Amino acid sequence: MNKVLIIDDEPQIRQLLARILGLEGYEVLQAGDCKAAVKQMEYSPNVVLCDVFLPDGNGVDFIKTIKKISPESEIILLTAHGNIPDGVQAIKNGAFDYITKGDDNNKIIPLISRAMEKARTNGVKNRPEKETFQQYSFNSILGQSKPLLEAIALARKVASTDVPVLLTGETGTGKEVFAQAIHHESKRNKGNFVAINCSAFSKELLESEIFGHKAGSFTGALKDKKGLFEEAHNGTIFLDEIGEMAIELQAKLLRVLETGEYIKIGETKPTSVNVRIIAATNRNLPEEINAGHFREDLFYRLSVFQIHLPPLRERPGDIRLLTEAFVQSLSEKMTHSSKTVSKAFIDMLEQQEWKGNVRELRNVIERSLIVCENDELHPEDLPIEIQNAAFKEKSCNNSGFELSAMEKRHIARVLDYTNGNKTEAAKLLKIGLTTLYRKIEEYKL
Repeated sequence: MNKVLIIDDEPQIRQLLARILGLEGYEVLQAGDCKAAVKQMEYSPNVVLCDVFLPDGNGVDFIKTIKKISPESEIILLTAHGNIPDGVQAIKNGAFDYITKGDDNNKIIPLISRAMEKARTNGVKNRPEKETFQQYSFNSILGQSKPLLEAIALARKVASTDVPVLLTGETGTGKEVFAQAIHHESKRNKGNFVAINCSAFSKELLESEIFGHKAGSFTGALKDKKGLFEEAHNGTIFLDEIGEMAIELQAKLLRVLETGEYIKIGETKPTSVNVRIIAATNRNLPEEINAGHFREDLFYRLSVFQIHLPPLRERPGDIRLLTEAFVQSLSEKMTHSSKTVSKAFIDMLEQQEWKGNVRELRNVIERSLIVCENDELHPEDLPIEIQNAAFKEKSCNNSGFELSAMEKRHIARVLDYTNGNKTEAAKLLKIGLTTLYRKIEEYKL
C-alpha cells in the first residue's frame, strides 16, 4: 500500500492531513519530531510530508537524514513562511518539492500523487534487473481462473508490439499491474514506465503534468517543467481513469497518438516523443461517447487492442491463492512473523461480493493482520461488516433465524459500536458484564 509519513509538531495539522490522505486511499504514518520520524521510517514510507520548523531540528537539514535511511522516499517540505533560500536549499538536499501551508492546500494531493509515482520509479531503478522483471512480469499476477488466464494470454500477445492498449474493468481489478507487466515484457522495458491517475487532477493541472509548461506561462509557473510524456520518452505512459480526462485535453492526447508531438503550455514549438500509451478506465466509454463526454476518434485510437479484466466475484477460486499471498507478504512486513489462515476465514471471504476487487481484498487482509492476536487468522479477525454480511447470507440460506445466531450478530454489532468497550456494551445490552464475557466466549466473538 502507498504510505505517507507526516512530520509536524502540531497534532491538529497532522490529523487533518491524515484524514484527507486517508480518504484518498493512502496509508498514513505520523510523527511530531525528528526522533519519532526516524522510528517511523522503519515502515518505509514512499512519501514524506515534513514541516520545516520541528522541536528537535530543521526540516531542510533533516532531508539528508531521511535520504540516508530511505533513498527511495520522496520528501515534500511544508512551511508556514516560505522563503526562496530555504526552497533552493531543500531542493539541493533532495526534496521533491517545497510548498507553503495554507496557500497550496489544493496542490497537496496532486503533488503527493506525483511524488508517489517518482518514489515507485526510484524503487524500480534501484532494484536488480532480474528482481524487477520477476516483480512486474505476467508470472507475478496471481490467479488460475479461466477469465484471468484469458486476459493474461491477450496481454502477453500485445506486449511484444507497440500498439496502444485499453484496459477496462472495475476499480481494483489490477489494471496498473497489467500495464506494468506489458511494459516490462515489451521492447521498451529499458525505458521509463510512467503512470498518472487522470481523475486526481483538475484539467489545468493535468495538462501541466502530462505535457509540461514553460516558466511564466501561468501564475505559479516559476520554472520550466518537463511533462510526463517527456519523462516516458522511449518508454510507456499509463493513463489511468482516462474516462475522467476533460474533452479539451482529449484533443491534445489524440494529436500525440497521431503525430507523436504536443505543445507545452506557454510554448509555440512542438515537442516530439516516442511513447507507447496504455490507458485504463472503469467507465463504459461507448456510453460516454454517446453522452458527449469522450471523443469517438480518441476511443478508436486508444482501443486498438482492448483487454477486459474480470472482477474478483467472477473468479472466486482465486481468493484463497490471493489471500495466502497477501498474508505471507504483509504479515512478515507488519509482524515480522508469518501467519496461517483458517478454512473458516477463507470460506467467509469467498462469500463476499468484493466491489473493490483485489485492492479491497488486500486492504481487508491488512486490517485483519493488525487485529489478529494469534498465529492463525479466523473469521473474528475480519471487519465486522464482513462478518455481518456472512451472517446475513447464512440466515437467508438455512438456520440463520435461530435465536443464538441473531443474538451473536447483535452482540457483535454492539461491540463494534462501542469500539470493543465491553462495559459500555453490557450497559447498552442491559446485561451484566459477566454475562457478556460468557456470551463472547460462547460465540467466539
